[in-house]
Amino acid sequence: MIAVTEPNLLDIKQASEWASQYLKKNVTPSNISYLVQYGRIKKIGSNGTVLVNKEDLIKYYHSFNGTREASWKERLGQDLNWTLSFEHVKEAETTKHVHRLHPYKGKFIPQLVEYFLDSHTDNFKKEVYFQKGDIVLDPFCGSGTTLVQASELGIHAVGVDVSIFNSLISNIKISKYGQKDLEDALRSITVKLRNFILDSETVKFENELLGQLWKFNNKYFPSPEFRYKVNKRLIDEFKYGMEKEKEFFPIFLQLVKKYKIEPHQNNATNQFLDRWYLPHIRKEINFAATLTSEIKNQKTKEIINIILSRTIRSCRATTHADLATLKDPVTQTYYCSKHGKICKPLFSIMGWWERYSTDTVERLEAFNKLRSNTHQICLTGDSRTINILKEVDKENPDFGKILTKQKFNGIFSSPPYVGLIDYHEQHAYAYELFGFKRQDEFEIGPLSKGQGSEARASYITGISEVLKNCRRFLAADYNVFLVANDKYNIYPKIAEASGMKIVNQYKRPVLNRTEKDKSAYCESIFHLKEKQGNNGATKR
Repeated sequence: MIAVTEPNLLDIKQASEWASQYLKKNVTPSNISYLVQYGRIKKIGSNGTVLVNKEDLIKYYHSFNGTREASWKERLGQDLNWTLSFEHVKEAETTKHVHRLHPYKGKFIPQLVEYFLDSHTDNFKKEVYFQKGDIVLDPFCGSGTTLVQASELGIHAVGVDVSIFNSLISNIKISKYGQKDLEDALRSITVKLRNFILDSETVKFENELLGQLWKFNNKYFPSPEFRYKVNKRLIDEFKYGMEKEKEFFPIFLQLVKKYKIEPHQNNATNQFLDRWYLPHIRKEINFAATLTSEIKNQKTKEIINIILSRTIRSCRATTHADLATLKDPVTQTYYCSKHGKICKPLFSIMGWWERYSTDTVERLEAFNKLRSNTHQICLTGDSRTINILKEVDKENPDFGKILTKQKFNGIFSSPPYVGLIDYHEQHAYAYELFGFKRQDEFEIGPLSKGQGSEARASYITGISEVLKNCRRFLAADYNVFLVANDKYNIYPKIAEASGMKIVNQYKRPVLNRTEKDKSAYCESIFHLKEKQGNNGATKR
């Protein structure tokens, strides 16, 4: 066994302390363990002792962190604002409390919202734009990040979104609820679901399959040795993975036959739920949905619908690597490039249901301790035409009075990017399951319309109409912040058409993208104000 006293060898705790000093930021033991587990650095030692070589750490940090800022500025421009990269912020903070209540494509991190809404100033942010008690508007509310951060900062907020499901997610995050009623309902559904599958051959099948996978993967994909060899190109990952996938497949087929499992949907239709869920999963989903529909307390029912939606999203018949962007249904075991071993599709929702039930209650409670005594609400509607004041007054008269008196101090929002996402389609499973009405035709800049000249012209018109409608409810000295990747240089046209002017532009690197493409990428935060000579904003 190698002694820990050798100068370049460190255990996990020592490595985290050394790396923290070396990088001048907090590096936790779990960060070091991640590097070992995924083969970024070599594991040294045996008999339960994990050691790493300091020189391996130095090489890793120099190859990545040390050069990233310089190389990105070289490719994207020296005006790249690295302060807004939030490089030092860990994922646990970017997904804190309710921000990870449900997956959502295209959302910004809460730290970016907080940067512009809070009362600090720095070398780049020269003035304070919002104060406690102000009201901020997000006309493209999405999953409600702006509303949540506004609540933390003591700022009132209104969101608008054309998607009823997006509005549901947002309102669940910021609304108050009965914890005991929620926990009792979750406990009841969990017991009934467990009993529903208790004698199922599916459970027996999956348990035996997991046992076979454990033995096979330990033999042919030992961790972290396999990952390390792949990273050092000592193994052709794709070729080796495909060989072992074929080698395990007969074991899978044998178990399917033994337990009479249906690995394919029967009479599959064009419906999302038919195409992307195995028959056993569908039965459990339908059972849980029926139980949820019987809940009397509306707020409790809505929260549990979000938990069920999050659960079934994780149970789609796809590979782990393709969960965010579906390709083809997967109904058998496969080599998983994400986990570096043979994985399987899910045959029961039980595990994810229990995990997300517990996680949701914890996240709601964590946010409940941080929220301020202010108003937040997300309205469902078309931001081009909605009468925001009228709708807020209808939903929350007390908030309506405040809004009538104060008006909105400004906007912080991330409009859809032209031709990037179909916002209704990303949650198609939820629309089908809950019977929500889709309004795809009201989306601005959807993926389905592409990024051609016609799509761009339509996008300019759509965003401009939103801003012109919102100006009716803004105070005279408003500040508008729009987050966008403007590769077609269309936001100057949008500002002009909206009766606004761009007074500043912050260009930020986006380091933690969900897409597989990890190349240098940036987005801009456009700061807009009223164009001189216009009378669109309401005077205070």
